[in-house]
Amino acid sequence: MSINETVEQCNDILNTILGDTSVPRNIRRAADEIKEILSNEKDSMPFRAATSLSILNKITNDPNMPLHTRTLVWNLASQLETVAVGD
Repeated sequence: MSINETVEQCNDILNTILGDTSVPRNIRRAADEIKEILSNEKDSMPFRAATSLSILNKITNDPNMPLHTRTLVWNLASQLETVAVGD
């Protein structure tokens, strides 16, 4: 899978999180921030992925995160890790 396809999948996951009103506002805000970072073409893709992972790490342990969203966040982190390491 190419990096562009992986980023597209990440955007799909982020859109799902952003569209879910049961997700707390701070988590949706983080998802929106990650989406902006991934679309910023000034920085390299591994840097954008690493920055996004840093944001995900901050929200991963939020006790208010619904279980289905936590699963999406883990999936997103997994996708971003493949981009960050350049596989």
